[in-house]
Amino acid sequence: MAGISKITSLEPIPRPSVADQVFDTLYEQIVWLELPPETRLSEIEVARALDVSRQPVRDAFFRLSKLGFLVIRPQRATTVSQISIRAVREATFVRTALEVEVLRHACDTLTPEDFDELEDNLRQQKEAVAANDRSGFHKLDDVFHQTICELIGHPFAWRIIRESKAHMDRVRLLSLSFGSHGALEDHVKLLAALQASDQAETEALIRAHLGRIHDQLGRIRAEHPQYFADEDEG
Repeated sequence: MAGISKITSLEPIPRPSVADQVFDTLYEQIVWLELPPETRLSEIEVARALDVSRQPVRDAFFRLSKLGFLVIRPQRATTVSQISIRAVREATFVRTALEVEVLRHACDTLTPEDFDELEDNLRQQKEAVAANDRSGFHKLDDVFHQTICELIGHPFAWRIIRESKAHMDRVRLLSLSFGSHGALEDHVKLLAALQASDQAETEALIRAHLGRIHDQLGRIRAEHPQYFADEDEG
C-alpha cells in the first residue's frame, strides 16, 4: 500500500504551457519555411497574432535562439536565422548514427504486419509524389522513419532524431522541388532490405539516403542564396 500512497500524492501531469504552445507554433513555422530566414519577428506582433501575453512569446524566442533558429539582438529586430551548413552537417551526423542503430534492430524484429503498415505509408508517399504534394510527402517521409522506431519498441529514438534533424528539415523541404522521387526510391529500397533482414544493405542505404543532402546543398544554396549564412564550413 505504501507504493499506492506515493502514487496518489503525485501532482497531476501538467498540460503544455502557453509558452510551450507558442514555441511549438513558431518552431513548426520556421522549420517548414512558413517563416523563412531573415523574417523579422516582434514580440508584440506575435503575441497579438496568437492572442497571448508577451511573456510566453519572450520565453519561446529565447528557446528558439538557443536552438539556433532565431537571432535576438537587443534594441534591434529579432530575425529568423539563416541556414547554417555547419549545423546541417552536424544534424546529419547525429541522425545517421541513430538511424543506423534503429535499422539494425528493425532487421531482427519487424513482422509481416509491420511491413504491411510501412508498405501502406509508401503507397501514400507515391501518391504524394505523383500529386507534387511536397508538404504531404515530407510529412509521410517523417512518419515512415518514425513508424520504424515505434515498431521496434524505441519511440524515444524518434524524439531524439526529431530534435536533432530540425536544421536538416529546412534544407530537405527546399530539396523536394527536385529530390522527392529520389527520396521515395530510397524508401522503397530500404523497405526491401528490411524485409530481407539485410543489415549491411540497410546501413548502406540509410547512409546514402541521409547523406544525399550533402550532395544537394550546393544546388539548394545556389537557388536560394538569401537563405544561407556566410560561414566557414570547415
